[in-house]
Amino acid sequence: MKVVIQRVSHASVTINGTVKSSIGKGFLILLGIGCEDGQEDIDWLVKKVVNLRVFDDENGVMNRSILDDGGDIIVVSQFTLMASTKKGNRPSWIHAAPHELSVPLYEKFCSDLSTALGKSVGTGEFGADMKVELLNDGPVTICIDTKHKE
Repeated sequence: MKVVIQRVSHASVTINGTVKSSIGKGFLILLGIGCEDGQEDIDWLVKKVVNLRVFDDENGVMNRSILDDGGDIIVVSQFTLMASTKKGNRPSWIHAAPHELSVPLYEKFCSDLSTALGKSVGTGEFGADMKVELLNDGPVTICIDTKHKE
């Protein structure tokens, strides 16, 4: 699994002109799911996300987690994170998990993340044409790949 985590002042996902999810301060997470991903990736990534210390403490130092700060999260499926650009200029999606694997893993990631956060996590809609708006706070953007944990 690959994620791009953006610390935001606010974010929303709109589908067909209707806002599906919106949050104030927190994380907008773009999630890419690969063919070899599974529950072990979800477990590791959920723990990493909720404990990531990128929110400012009273001294203005990034030393607080989203759990400490009480922020919200939106997770948007983003198969394009799995793009391979080794050959030519047209990306290959060979490493992206097929729909029948991606959907349950996406839903499980969101469910487990919601449990760890202690509140509902906003979502997009898997496979939909989504309009994602955000105000990146900082800006702070972190990329994590569960296959490169070092």
